[in-house]
Amino acid sequence: MALDWDDLRVFLAVARAESLSAAGKILKRDPATVGRRIAGLENLVGVPLFTKSPQGYALTEAGTRLMSHAEQVEQSVALGLDDLVGDTGGLSGQVRIGATDGCASYILPQVCAAISREHPDLELQIVALPRVINLSKREADLAITVSPAQAGRVKIEKITDYHLHLAVSKDYLARHGPIRDLSDLKKHAFVGYIQDLIFYAELDFLRELGVDRVSLASNLVSVQLGCLKQSGGIGVVHDFILPFATDLTRVLPRTIEFKRSFYLLRHADDSKVERLNRVAELLTRGIRNEVPRLEAMLDRPRAAVGR
Repeated sequence: MALDWDDLRVFLAVARAESLSAAGKILKRDPATVGRRIAGLENLVGVPLFTKSPQGYALTEAGTRLMSHAEQVEQSVALGLDDLVGDTGGLSGQVRIGATDGCASYILPQVCAAISREHPDLELQIVALPRVINLSKREADLAITVSPAQAGRVKIEKITDYHLHLAVSKDYLARHGPIRDLSDLKKHAFVGYIQDLIFYAELDFLRELGVDRVSLASNLVSVQLGCLKQSGGIGVVHDFILPFATDLTRVLPRTIEFKRSFYLLRHADDSKVERLNRVAELLTRGIRNEVPRLEAMLDRPRAAVGR
């Protein structure tokens, strides 16, 4: 019995995506073709690798055993490609970066564009997900999160701190009057996250302030920002986003400030892949430069609330 790498690529895609259609998108193949490849593989090994249901494809015990071996082959192929490229200085191939939407929308475009200019043969993909990125399922090669907590064999590196303040549109203040102290906040509407869709405790800002109700809520930072620009209320905004939203102004900046951190997460097995090591280094360096550059555009007084 002989398995080729393409059989295992298809198997890994279905195991991680848990459906033929999702795996087909990853592989750029028709779902029916993916299904036939899985059926052929199961016929070859002589045991079912997946349990099929309306909910999708779940690994059987045999499939779980094959998964670990397939990932080792995947790792060997990646190392082989790295070896062929050598140390000529240029980077190539595809690297997928998962990130929270605030970072993905307002930090990574500048950072990744700079990396791309330096390494034109490199294909960087930015995946903005308003939830925990699953590295075990290979949703991304590298992940930027606001929490160091992650299940599985993951390598974690702190990138940098960043800051957030309460902010509101200038039009909202013109219509509702100034906010002079904490007691004034109780009179106003708030914009924030949908409570049951907060996947990181670090993002539950309004709970720290004792706000138990938001008038406008979204799981996306970009949507919250839009609501604030439409004078929907007061919300917590990243300092590095405020230079892109000049119609917003900070509220009680000397009294309330949040400090959070970005972390770079990688699958532990990828530590030997030099291409990913170099991209991770460039990404980390770029974010460490870009966050303070944008924050420096604001006259931010120093105070600290929360973590």
